[in-house]
Amino acid sequence: MANTIVYQALWENKLAQRLDRPQNWKETNDVVYTDTQTYNFPLVSQANEPAVATLTNTAAGRSTLSNVIPFIDVTETNQTLSIVTAEIDSVYLDYADQAQSNYAKMAEMGTLLGKKIGERAQAISLGNHAAWTNLGDVGGGVVGLGASLLTVSASNVDDIVRGVIEQIYTANGFNLYKENGGFIEWRPADWTLMTQFMQANGFNMADASLKDGASIGVDYLGLYHYVSTAHTAQHLFAGVRGVQKLGILKSTYGRTYVNEMPASSTAGSLSGTQIHTRLDYGLLVPTNLLPTVFDVNVA
Repeated sequence: MANTIVYQALWENKLAQRLDRPQNWKETNDVVYTDTQTYNFPLVSQANEPAVATLTNTAAGRSTLSNVIPFIDVTETNQTLSIVTAEIDSVYLDYADQAQSNYAKMAEMGTLLGKKIGERAQAISLGNHAAWTNLGDVGGGVVGLGASLLTVSASNVDDIVRGVIEQIYTANGFNLYKENGGFIEWRPADWTLMTQFMQANGFNMADASLKDGASIGVDYLGLYHYVSTAHTAQHLFAGVRGVQKLGILKSTYGRTYVNEMPASSTAGSLSGTQIHTRLDYGLLVPTNLLPTVFDVNVA
């Protein structure tokens, strides 16, 4: 005799927790929230700055025309941060699914969409590498201005950090670096090498990293160190924090839009709810500050 038994199953009452990608874009960018389409950044380029004139401070010199204070024209230019790109993440839930499933819940879906938009902003920030200053191997593993690929290792992560800071200094970014701080966004494998370096060097930092591991955003060797999985292949982002401007349309960011019974793509209406959220954005690296943010070219 063989019985056929249907056994009770236990299910979670909500969606399983997802693996959220790291988001550092609010730390590395100057995020400009605005409801205007165009945000202006007037500037006087270095080539157009008024030059310092020399006066002859003697009795004879003061009586000559050569000692007259010169009139020097100032030429201002304008750069614009245009918020004209929109990206949307959307989901549709049938009314029956909403009623019968613990997994098709509006609040959870809205939270998921919000996380995905934030992750997209991270990828957008890192995807702007063509607008940064190239930093790479300029020969024999020396870090300098160039596009040749660096191979990251436990023995040269500190060289890369020092190379970033050196080029900030060379570009006269002393004050900006002091005010905002510097940063680098590593890949996970690079982060492991950076952690290895921290654990092998120093005292308090070595002890802390050996005990708890290196913390994301730690200030070490003069830079804040972040990790991301959203890099474009062979490109890391580094330099002075807040130089890259990421403009976001304030009124649409973080908002969930709900549309009951949306129109069908064929005819009539669908019997359910569509929810979506959007990111309206623009990017700008101001010309005067370009020498202080870097596309670190890595193998």
